[in-house]
Amino acid sequence: MLTSYRDLRRAVLVGGLVPSLVGAQAAAPRDSVVSSLAPRNPLPAEAASGSMTRFSFIAYGDTRGRHDSVDVQAEHALVIESMVATIKRSMSTSDPIRFVLQSGDAVQDGSKGRQLTVSYIPLVNRLTQDAGVPYFLSVGNHDVGNATDLTDPRRVEGLRNYLAANANLIPAEGSPRRLNGYPTFAFGYGNTFFVAFDSDIPDDSTQFAWVKAQLEGLNRTRYVNVVLFFHHPPFSSGPHGGAKLERQAASIRAKWMPLIRKHHVRLLLTGHEHLYEHWVERYVDASGTHRVDEIVSGGGGAPLYGYTGEPDLRDYLAAGHAERITLEHLARPSSEPGANPFHYVVIHVDGEKVSLEVIGVDWGRGFAPYRSRSASMVDVPK
Repeated sequence: MLTSYRDLRRAVLVGGLVPSLVGAQAAAPRDSVVSSLAPRNPLPAEAASGSMTRFSFIAYGDTRGRHDSVDVQAEHALVIESMVATIKRSMSTSDPIRFVLQSGDAVQDGSKGRQLTVSYIPLVNRLTQDAGVPYFLSVGNHDVGNATDLTDPRRVEGLRNYLAANANLIPAEGSPRRLNGYPTFAFGYGNTFFVAFDSDIPDDSTQFAWVKAQLEGLNRTRYVNVVLFFHHPPFSSGPHGGAKLERQAASIRAKWMPLIRKHHVRLLLTGHEHLYEHWVERYVDASGTHRVDEIVSGGGGAPLYGYTGEPDLRDYLAAGHAERITLEHLARPSSEPGANPFHYVVIHVDGEKVSLEVIGVDWGRGFAPYRSRSASMVDVPK
């Protein structure tokens, strides 16, 4: 057990990296990006995992630190240390954790390669090498900027660095599960299909058409569960939500949520708000009543946020009147940032049953957003 940040930093820089990468970082030009190491235990080919119906994975987001480019992200390192221990414990059970999803904002400014190389990539390597699991990052606004113009210099540099840092972690260019030129990709594992898209540009028609085609082409006999992970939540109650409706959230509500309902997506994993909350949308179509759960998990190490108020959902609910849409704010954050601790979420898949547990880190080890730390994401028939 590591007892201090100094011990943790030493473990990350020495024990968590192979020596060749430490040397590569030391010799790298000031603002270059060193690629994350390929996972020691990569996912099997999509066709080979079709029989897997019971497994778990980790979801979290917003890891940017106060000293990016200067030192390893201290708060993120605490989260990683807890994750590594949780993953290793799970490997001796019938419910092993197979991979990690990150919903964006890896560093403060993704256009500065040194921030990734020095502060973030050593921690990712701790997961892929010591814990041995694959790691998938979806981009956030701090990674690629807020511009909707694909040629914006800030976006171009941020995307270049993202692709360099994740070259060994996401599907390669030319893969049928990758949108060329975008940080948008998909993969299947067991009975569950995962899609990462860039929510900084939710109105981009090329990206939307690609994700739509991925969902339309799925074998839903195999893929009974579909999960989307991206940065900007459609509903939230922190400083990016509440009374404020950011353009990304507005577009996701208007353009993406109808697609999500049409294809019966089960779970949305988001960040952007540095806190934890859980929304459930229920709706009715010709096949019956359905639910989609939205988890906001932005407790990966960035400065913590607090609750600011409920979002105005009147227009959204009115537009969904025909589908009898309802929204439940199942777990609400505290108005005190310190009561919304650093954390991550373990998602358990057991056939069509999906559940979660929230694991608080550091002072938040007793974190229990549901009067417990667990929740089922399946409605019990009345």
